[in-house]
Amino acid sequence: MTRRRMTLGRLQGLAQDLSQRDLDIIATLARVRVATFRQLERLHFAGHPPDSAARLCRRTLARLVEERQVLARLDRRIGGVRAGSEGFVYALDTAGQRLAGARGPAGGPRPRRPWTPSVRFIDHVLAVSEIYTCLRELDRGPGVDLIQFQAEPAAWRRFLGPGGGVAVLKPDAYVVLGLGDYEHHYFIEVDRATESPAAVGRQLTAYRHYWATGTEQGRIGLFPIVVIAVPDARRHQAITEVAARQPAETWSIFRVVIAEGLVDLVTGDSS
Repeated sequence: MTRRRMTLGRLQGLAQDLSQRDLDIIATLARVRVATFRQLERLHFAGHPPDSAARLCRRTLARLVEERQVLARLDRRIGGVRAGSEGFVYALDTAGQRLAGARGPAGGPRPRRPWTPSVRFIDHVLAVSEIYTCLRELDRGPGVDLIQFQAEPAAWRRFLGPGGGVAVLKPDAYVVLGLGDYEHHYFIEVDRATESPAAVGRQLTAYRHYWATGTEQGRIGLFPIVVIAVPDARRHQAITEVAARQPAETWSIFRVVIAEGLVDLVTGDSS
């Protein structure tokens, strides 16, 4: 497919031609960076019967890729080639990035063609996208209000470290949920058992140092619970031991949970 140059005039015309659903899909990918076909279907086509939702999602995404150059399909599928179009992973193409930037804060990075990162990176980021998708699905019903969801890099926090230099805390996500009359705040760490326990320990120490600054407490009146989602019981034991090596005064800010139970934890037992 020959790519057309995206002039300002063409971009403005494109913005006028896009539907609200198209714009919502752009906003989702600007938030989470990458998402699967199924995640986008669940997020933006849930009001249709399953068969028609899949068809409509397939046509919409194809149009945004092939005709509009708003989205890009990455060169890696979930489930391999046999998964067909439903195995595609999507990111914003340059036009989509420019449209997202026009609706968001100025001064963002210059748009560039998406590239296909490593399997490890895709696996990790899609896990964050799945958390967002699940929370958005719960937000449609009673009892759970998804007030804020920031993925990387929006979730990052800069602060003065113990040595006086600028440090950066890099949560995978920052989540604010309304549950009943209360707001609950979380930093989310998606652990895929690819990092050593020592590396995880250093990340938890960064949270402790940020907690000690009081910055977040001054901003929102509390420090978010740090939820570390792990893949299995063995990793749960290992990371629980890592968290227990932190000073006792910060034990209460850490929770380790097997990934399947993360949504239940943040929407249920928030103590």
